[in-house]
Amino acid sequence: MSAAPPETGFGRAKKALGQHFLHERGVIDRILHALDPRPGERIVEIGPGQGALTFPLLRAHGELTVIEFDRDLIAPLTAAAAPLGRLEIVHRDVLQVDFTALAAGAPLRLVGNLPYNISSPILFHALAHADAVRDMHFMLQKEVVDRMAAAPGSKVYGRLSVMLQAWCEVTPLFTVAPGAFRPPPKVDSAVVRLVPRPRGTVAIADPARFALVVRAAFGQRRKTLRNALSGVLDAEGIRRAGLDPGARAEQLAVADFVALADQPAPQD
Repeated sequence: MSAAPPETGFGRAKKALGQHFLHERGVIDRILHALDPRPGERIVEIGPGQGALTFPLLRAHGELTVIEFDRDLIAPLTAAAAPLGRLEIVHRDVLQVDFTALAAGAPLRLVGNLPYNISSPILFHALAHADAVRDMHFMLQKEVVDRMAAAPGSKVYGRLSVMLQAWCEVTPLFTVAPGAFRPPPKVDSAVVRLVPRPRGTVAIADPARFALVVRAAFGQRRKTLRNALSGVLDAEGIRRAGLDPGARAEQLAVADFVALADQPAPQD
């Protein structure tokens, strides 16, 4: 599959929007191979930019929905896509897009080179609509992907690791060097696959309580659970979850956080 057509009319990347446009054909083809689009699937690209992935996807799949915030990219994307397939453009901030409504009962496959300055909020927003998402293939800063897939005990294991792994299977796929983008970022990137777990297999009774416990536990990494969870869960509750109040959050598996969230909050 070829890369994007000439970039006539697209203009320069905007630093304020965290834009780094992918252009290397080999990387584009590897993403398409990982995605492996099939007829009838509902594919949604977040941040198509100058269409480096958009246009090969259209050629391969025939139809595509994209979410683009930059008004200046709408017209050139529309014009370049016209001969390739049916492109639906949602001109909105992705954090304001209701993926569940967009899916309309047909699970979405999300793909995109996410703006690095808001990648974590986008991930949490997609997570809130996990029931409407079949899978996600995202390009992110490699440091973020390392955090997403980290195991307990790792220096980069934290809130992002636990929250994503609780709801999704997280699989790092490959690393991408800065030269694959225009302008090149100052860091390596990586492509990751996230597959939401079937709702019946996620043992989290109260998602809001779970999120609160995880946020508090990692709020100050050097604190013990007894101190970090003060006001959220007392020492006795931590022991009922089968854990040592003197342990630290980075030592706990995802299942341990589920057990903590199952304990009632202390009474005043």
